[in-house]
Amino acid sequence: MEKDARILIVDDEERIRKLLRMYLERENYEIEEAENGEQALEIAIEEDFDLILLDLMLPGMDGIEVCQQMREQKATPVIMLTAKGEEANRVQGFEVGADDYITKPFSPREVVLRVKALLRRSSTTKFLQTETTTKNVIVFPHLTIDHDAHRVLAEEQIINLTPKEYELLYYLAKAPDKVFSREDLLKDVWNYEFFGDLRTVDTHVKRLREKLNKVSPKAAAMISTVWGVGYKFEAVKD
Repeated sequence: MEKDARILIVDDEERIRKLLRMYLERENYEIEEAENGEQALEIAIEEDFDLILLDLMLPGMDGIEVCQQMREQKATPVIMLTAKGEEANRVQGFEVGADDYITKPFSPREVVLRVKALLRRSSTTKFLQTETTTKNVIVFPHLTIDHDAHRVLAEEQIINLTPKEYELLYYLAKAPDKVFSREDLLKDVWNYEFFGDLRTVDTHVKRLREKLNKVSPKAAAMISTVWGVGYKFEAVKD
C-alpha cells in the first residue's frame, strides 16, 4: 500500500494550522504541527517529512532562519507562507532554499494544489525507495541525472538536492551548450516571475555548484556562467 506523504505545518496561528490540517488530511496526508521556529527546526531535522509548509513571520526564530539552518542538513521541500507586502522577505526565502511560496490570505484549495505539485516534483518522494526500470537518464562525464528517480550522481555519489535545485540542473542539462538568460530560467523553471528578482537564479546556481563541487569540481564546472547573459550547461571532456 502506498505510504501517504508526511507534511509539517509551521505557523504561530492555531486557526491557520487547523485549517491547513483539515484540508490536507482530506487528501490523506499525515500531518504534524509546530507553532514556532525553534520547535519546527528540531522536528524537521529529527524526523523525515515529504514537505514543510513554513510561515515566514514566526516569533523568535523566523521562517528564513529555520529554512537556512534546515538546508544545512536536509533537502526537504519547503513552501513558504508569506503575508502581502513581504516581497523582499520572499526573495530572501528563495535565497535560503525555499521551493515555492503562497501569499496570505490564501485559498486552502490553492494550498492543496501547490502541495500536490511540489510533491510530484520532489526529489525525496517514494520512488527513491523502490526499484524502478530507468529509461530517462542523462549521462555526462562525472555526472549522471536519473530523471525517472529524480536522482543526481556525481562521480557515482548521490547529490542531495532540493526540488528546485534539481529542476534547474535538469533544465540546463537537457540542452547542453544552449545559453539561457536569467529571465528564461525564472519563467521556465519557476513557472512564474518573482517580482523580476534575478538573484533567485544566481543563488540557486551558486548552491548547486557548491553541492556538486564537494564531490566533483569537474561536475560543478559544467554549469557555466555566460557573462552579461545567463547560464549554460557545458559537458566537459575527459
